[in-house]
Amino acid sequence: MVLSSPPTRNEPFPFELVRPKLERVEASIRDQVHGFDPAIEPYVSYICNTSGKRIRPALAILVGGAAGGVTDDHVKLGVILELIHMATLVHDDIIDGAITRRMVATANAKWGNALSVLLGDALFSHALTLATDFNSIDICRKVGNAAREVCQGEIIQNQRRFDLTFTKADYFRMIGMKTGSLFAAATGLAGKLSDLNEESEAQLAAYGMKLGTAYQIYDDCLDLVGTEEIVGKTLRTDLLKGKLTLPILNLLETASEPQRIKLNKRILEQEPLDLPVLLGIAEYEGAIENAVDTALDLLAQSRKDLAPLGESVHADALVQITRFLAGLLEKCRR
Repeated sequence: MVLSSPPTRNEPFPFELVRPKLERVEASIRDQVHGFDPAIEPYVSYICNTSGKRIRPALAILVGGAAGGVTDDHVKLGVILELIHMATLVHDDIIDGAITRRMVATANAKWGNALSVLLGDALFSHALTLATDFNSIDICRKVGNAAREVCQGEIIQNQRRFDLTFTKADYFRMIGMKTGSLFAAATGLAGKLSDLNEESEAQLAAYGMKLGTAYQIYDDCLDLVGTEEIVGKTLRTDLLKGKLTLPILNLLETASEPQRIKLNKRILEQEPLDLPVLLGIAEYEGAIENAVDTALDLLAQSRKDLAPLGESVHADALVQITRFLAGLLEKCRR
């Protein structure tokens, strides 16, 4: 089974629509390098110039376009959230022992864990400093809250590795924090910057939360069924590190008693949950399919949260993003 993550070139319609604005985001991210001490710039530049999908900036810009027009503040919001996201990736790679991301060496693979931790911290603090440019305590607070949620979600995930008491409710709470929060901040705060009312802002934030949650479920499935050559990052880290993702939780629910005992033993003794073990369990494919169905349901619900935006090409693009992700999820079944 070969899966890939969303392309950064030849983008689907939603990303083509906002390409000029995303190019401004890219330019601004490169400019942020100069805000660091010259001794630090080369390290930060390496991280910032590793092109990502820029999903969070795209969401902020699309909401701005659908809510009356994209402003400099929407672009700035995208830059801030992307810097926070990049900081979390630097830390994630350290925790997971990942050596590649987007086909290039991770910061920890190049310079070691100690320097990489500090680089991630520097990106976090720089992003929060940029948030003060909005001159709005409420926006600064919400950006800070989103960053805190990401960190708390990561802590919970690492705290609960190899933990048999970890439930699906725990899982959804955790991924809502570590992934959904930045998606929600992108869409909700973009609405706020467009002067939408609090109810509309909350609805748009709900769209982002559901989209981000579905995206994380996709990423968790991809870790099991993707190939590193296509995806461009180190895979199987969830299994090796004892992360109980939705497909694994589904499997623990549906496996036969002997198989569940075998899996539980491996988890309790912190033995690697390697792919050959999982492939030998008849319910494995059903566990993947169930996870895909859950994500598809979230995407269907998220479309209803776009009601405050009415009809426009930008609002339609936000719908198309959910359909594009749904298509990627469907590939996990094969």
